[in-house]
Amino acid sequence: MKKLSVVAFNGSPHKDGNTSILIRHILTELEREDIHTECIQIGGLLIRGCSDCRKCFENKDMQCVFRDDCVNECIHKIVNADGIILGSPVYFLDITPEMKALIDRAGLVARANNAPFRRKVGAAVTAVRRSGATHTIDTMLHFMLYSGMILTGSPVIGIGLNKGDVLADHEGIARAKEAGQNMAWLLKTITSTEQTEDNL
Repeated sequence: MKKLSVVAFNGSPHKDGNTSILIRHILTELEREDIHTECIQIGGLLIRGCSDCRKCFENKDMQCVFRDDCVNECIHKIVNADGIILGSPVYFLDITPEMKALIDRAGLVARANNAPFRRKVGAAVTAVRRSGATHTIDTMLHFMLYSGMILTGSPVIGIGLNKGDVLADHEGIARAKEAGQNMAWLLKTITSTEQTEDNL
């Protein structure tokens, strides 16, 4: 049986900042359930936005026509994972530009190629100082829902400004752990159901 896997994308330019800390707490819970995890740092990289050229609909090769950044590698990771975690701090009441570029381009490529993200399990994470968390989470959840993903439940919101501040937000850390536990349960339940159906 194929080992379950989850890939996380950290949209914060601070590699070890509050968003990363929240993601790590989710991944730790998944690893306890023998689920393979990987976290990809996209924050701080130069990632171009979608130009709506529609070449992905012409080529239908599961790739964006722009191949000079990490987006196609990220698309490949999403396609091959069972679960997806998107994490972004609040930047001017929304996600970071790197995260926006990723979901715009990956989302359109997926729509052009028979929706391969459908029925993957998704979770969204944000770190916020004061305001904008709801809108930031909504942006990531809208991508997941439009892609046909299954969500883990309540999104993860951690409060903190400086690196490590989120560790003092005990409810936020608890939510991150709960998201990891929910994702593990969902992944195993879905896999078990599929195996049962295959044996009917």
